[in-house]
Amino acid sequence: MRCTWFVLLIVAVLVAASTAVPTAAHEESRRTSIVQAIESNRDCVVNIHGQKMISSPDDDSGGEARRVNGMGTGVVIDPRGYILTNYHVVEGVRRIEVTMASGKTTSATLVSHDPRTDLAVIKIVAEVPLPVITVGISSDLMIGETVLALGNAYGYEHTVTRGIISALHRSVEVSRTQQYDDLIQTDASINPGNSGGPLLNINGEMIGINVAVRAGAQGIGFAIPIDRTLDIVTALLSVERIDKTCHGIMAKPSDTQGLVVETVQRESPADSIGIQAGDRITHVGGLPVKSQLDIERAMLGHKAGDTVSLTISQSGVDKTVELALQTRRETLTAEDRCWQELGLRVDFMPTAKVQKLQSRYRGGLLVKDVRTKGPASEQGIREGDILVGLHVWETISYENVTYVLDKAQEDNLGPLKFYVLRGRETLFGHLTSDTVRR
Repeated sequence: MRCTWFVLLIVAVLVAASTAVPTAAHEESRRTSIVQAIESNRDCVVNIHGQKMISSPDDDSGGEARRVNGMGTGVVIDPRGYILTNYHVVEGVRRIEVTMASGKTTSATLVSHDPRTDLAVIKIVAEVPLPVITVGISSDLMIGETVLALGNAYGYEHTVTRGIISALHRSVEVSRTQQYDDLIQTDASINPGNSGGPLLNINGEMIGINVAVRAGAQGIGFAIPIDRTLDIVTALLSVERIDKTCHGIMAKPSDTQGLVVETVQRESPADSIGIQAGDRITHVGGLPVKSQLDIERAMLGHKAGDTVSLTISQSGVDKTVELALQTRRETLTAEDRCWQELGLRVDFMPTAKVQKLQSRYRGGLLVKDVRTKGPASEQGIREGDILVGLHVWETISYENVTYVLDKAQEDNLGPLKFYVLRGRETLFGHLTSDTVRR
């Protein structure tokens, strides 16, 4: 009898041992690269929702607008609460609500946007530093490699889907006024609400921003490549745009560490302290820098006159210098801004000539040249047209145009409604600036 109990005890111990070890090993085997990629980035992804007014298709004929609930996704790109998303997610939303992975909901403000690329930056008040998304590169993407989409699909927060890269360099027209170029195509499920969320590679690095789906199709979604996204976001968060200050440095990633200075603006703060092209910058404001965006982020929030420390290597000598920010100086003439932002060259037209065609206008600007593939060209404006209005303002001089462009940037107006005279007929459409200076 003792022998029987002894045998049973041994069996029980062996069974317990045989189940305990495999359980730990089994759990570790389940922690795949996909699980780790999501775990490392989940807290960096937020859900965005709010209400907006949508005009009916016959809006210009007096149709009424209706209120709809909007939803989307965003990614934290700065621990102070700066969040990247698609512009169409927050366009026209009076109160932007952001829900964190913890479940906490707070309001956000629209900081900067670029309707042409459909990217926007919003900001929440961060009580503690927020985790920032891990950024990869999109220049080396391979067709067939595994990708993950993370977002607020149909309002189901932090939904994860998996797929592959189906194709690269796709062009997609989603509406009469919105077209995307050079997109990543994926068969990872991207649904309404995913817009603005990250497309991750198997290493958990963000390689794109999910933006669109093909209506009526299955397994066809699109994302903006991260390399292009970072170029736009760098401009959206530049200190010149946000704080109206300047530093004068343009840099590119180094093959070793930090950044290599490409150009230094003449008579800029950087020029005044002797920074030169070819210098290597490793830290700005005590923070390591790997991109031009890092420079802008490090200087963001400082006023003109504030000093920021830079750790640089110059002629093989490492040193720390202090850069004092200056107020941004406008360098473009009104004519240059009109050409750069709208793709138009215009000339003053006497009031009498304009009123001979249409008496209700006090004047206008004669279109002398239209830049190929520029905003005006895309909207069908052509030489000989007379620009008589932008948004709610008349355009009698270049100064009228620059005033509207400044207001569009300050008030986040988005696409500007324009009015042109062609013969005696008034035509209209919507112009979106060709730069991120809106």
